[in-house]
Amino acid sequence: MVDFVLVGSVMTLLFVAVVQLMLVLHVRNTLIDAAASGARYGAMADRTAADAEDRTTELITGVLNERFAEDVTTAVVEAGGIRTLEVRVTAPMPVVGLLGPGGTLKVTGHAVVR
Repeated sequence: MVDFVLVGSVMTLLFVAVVQLMLVLHVRNTLIDAAASGARYGAMADRTAADAEDRTTELITGVLNERFAEDVTTAVVEAGGIRTLEVRVTAPMPVVGLLGPGGTLKVTGHAVVR
């Protein structure tokens, strides 16, 4: 009986840690994809940086939650002598339960501006 409680508590803790890691990676990958897609959308010939920001916000809120799309910014930057549109997303770290990592996720997406 005691062995079951000891092993069960460790296994439960391990399971919650794996679920937390999967949630953080899912949110991070979704934000990266939304930022890259928004940058490509804004770099089109008939689009602007504001369109990239709107598209990124729309993609994030469609998959995740509105609070993950509160801080989306765009800028035209030079990377290796090439002008690129950069979309930056800063979002809170998702947490399972009360215990988990705090802080923010910061991701960027780039597309060549023609």
